[in-house]
This record gives sequence, C-alpha cells and structure tokens, in this order.
Amino acid sequence: MTRFILSLCLFCSSIALQAQTKTKKAVFIIVDGIPADVIQKLDPPNFKRIAKAGGFARAIVGGEKGEYSQTPTISAVGYNSVLTGTWVNKHNVWDNDIREPNYNYPTIFRLLKTQSPEKKIGIFSSWQDNRTKLVGDGMVETANIHFDYKFDGLELDTINYPHDEKRDFMHRIDEKVTDEAAESIRTNAPDLSWVYLEYTDDMGHNHGDSPEFYKAIDYADKQVGRIWNAIEYRQQNFNEDWLIIITTDHGRDSITGSGHGGQSARERAGWIVTNAKGLNGHFKKQQSSIVDLMPTIARFMGVNIPIAIAREVDGVPLTGKLSLVDPLIDYKNEKATIRWKAKEKTGKVKIWVATTNTFKTGGKDEYHLLKEVPVGAQQAVIDLKKMPSSFYKIVLEGKNNSVSRWIITEPK
Repeated sequence: MTRFILSLCLFCSSIALQAQTKTKKAVFIIVDGIPADVIQKLDPPNFKRIAKAGGFARAIVGGEKGEYSQTPTISAVGYNSVLTGTWVNKHNVWDNDIREPNYNYPTIFRLLKTQSPEKKIGIFSSWQDNRTKLVGDGMVETANIHFDYKFDGLELDTINYPHDEKRDFMHRIDEKVTDEAAESIRTNAPDLSWVYLEYTDDMGHNHGDSPEFYKAIDYADKQVGRIWNAIEYRQQNFNEDWLIIITTDHGRDSITGSGHGGQSARERAGWIVTNAKGLNGHFKKQQSSIVDLMPTIARFMGVNIPIAIAREVDGVPLTGKLSLVDPLIDYKNEKATIRWKAKEKTGKVKIWVATTNTFKTGGKDEYHLLKEVPVGAQQAVIDLKKMPSSFYKIVLEGKNNSVSRWIITEPK
C-alpha cells in the first residue's frame, strides 16, 4: 500500500509539473472593419465557439473622444494601437500611408524578442506594410527585429491574384493567408503570431451593411475556425497553452455602413473575442479597448514591460488582477484633482509626475513621486505650483497595474 501511495503521489506530481510548465503561445487576429453590432447580430459560430472558452466584449477603437488621445478610426492606425498598446498621439501612425511611425513605442513583438531572442514570431497578412512598416521588420530603428515565419505581399502579386473591381481577389488572398497561418501554427507553432484578414473591410466599403458584407464575415468566421482548429490540435498534442484574441481595427458609419475614420459611436465600436481564462471585470463590464491587447498578451506570456515603457502604455491587461482603471484629471489653478476607479479594496496608489515628454524622442523622463494614497479613496488632489509647466505626465501606480494621463495646459 505504501508503494502504491508513493507511486500515485509521484504520478500526480508529474502531472502537476507538466501543467505548470506548459509553453505559453499566443495568436491575435485582426478582422478588418466590422462594428460590434454586426458581430452581435450575426453571432458567427466559430467566434461563438472561442468566446465560450473565454468571452466576448465590446471595445473602444478611437482613443478618448475630444481629448489628446482621440485616434482616427482608420485601419493602420488601429493596427498600431493593438501592436503598441498606445493611441495615435504616441505611436504617430495617423493614416494608411504610415509615414512616420514612432518606433520609440515598441510593439509586443519587439518586447518579446528583446527579452527572449529564442522565441519565434510569425506574421500572416494580406498587407505587407504590416510587417515592413508597422512592426519594422529588419529596421535599425526597431533593433533589427526579424520574423521567423512570414507570409504576406500577395496584394502585390497581380499575376496570380489579378485585381478585379469586386475585389474577389482579396478573398482568395485571405484564404491563402489563413491556410498558411493554420499550417504554420500546426507544424511550427510560433510563440507569437499576428494574422490579418482584409476582405470584410473591402465588402463594407463596396456594399455597406448588406448581404455581401455579412457573407464576408461568414468567410472570416470560417477562416478563424481553421486557425482555432490548429490551435486545438497543438493543445491536445503538445504541452502548450494557447491564447487567441480576435478583434477589429474600426467600426463603420451608421448611415450607410460603408465609411469610417470619424468618431461616431459606431465607428468607435470595436470588439474582442478570446479564449482567455481569468478575464477580469474591466473586460466583463465592456470597458475594454484595443490598446488593452498588448498588455494582455504580455501578461499571458510573462513578458516584462520595462517601467519606462509601462508608463507610456495606454491599455491594461484584460486578465488577472487590476488595481485601478479609468483615470480622469481636472486641472485648475495649478492643482490637479485626479479620479480613478478602484479594482481592489486595499493597497496604495503612488502618484508620479513628469513635466517632459522626452520618451517620444528616445530619451528618459524624470518622474517625481508627489503623493501616495489608498487606492480605495478613488481620488487625490496634487499641487503643481512648484512644478510649473504647460505639460504634465501623470502616472498612477498600483500594486497590480499602472495607468497614466496627460495634462496639456497650452497647445503644443
């Protein structure tokens, strides 16, 4: 009996150790240009299958309306907000031309590769600029990051994919991108991958809210399903724990459904579908935004975000514990009244202030600790008379996360 008990304990310990040492891998998919109301109306079956394992939530895509972080609801702008966890006032991609990305705000790929060069990254996309311009594959400015697995550029291949007015060629490209992504996940299992699907946005532009648009979403759902099947295969046959996040870059206008770029409620209405475990109240109460994806992936994969970068990230993780969210500041007579929503009852909030933005140009900002208050107070007043400036960065540091906000007293 003693031998049996000992063997059983060793067996249980082995199983527990295997569970603890599962390799973390993640995939995020951007399906272009689908407002949240359409996803909720159609309830695509594969999206629903994934959400059953985790959840679905609406997510803001346009920054804070009317404030310094207001962000155009345009494709490349949204992609870079996902990649960097920041709004346009920081990452500086204002349109699809991608003229001057600010690479001082690193992507999740660069954070991962900097800390773990042995990790493999992949990109599968109908648009080459996602790799070459946004992530900056092979650029000095991005520390010469290189994708281990890449499949893109078919939009430039007009021989095999001749362009037609109906843009059926883009559906064929998305099909090929999906096949390559699913096969790579099944056989190579990159540690972090980005899959981008475009055809839905094309049908939105061409037809607005229409059967053609809905059919394109059905195509995308089937494509996501093939990728999810590959992930399930890996989880069933390898000691791996996978995170998948599906989102969109922008909604559509409420009149025709064909346009986007503005700040109407429907253009700002994104969404997130994920299999993530431990989703927190910020996600469940539909308070999330696309800048939350980067810190969520980082938390899942154990990627450390250095403090100087963490102070710039506009999002918060959608899994695990949070200390506080949603900072608001009322500045008057050289005093700032700061409010936030507490996500825990105990603990402190440290209030840091800097009067420079040299991080933007690759420098370091000097932060001063002005106050420490209970997180449950949900507000504090700080006197800035001894730090006269037309610009302030305020960082609220809690035990489980930090949030930040700017004060701009004069036009910059």
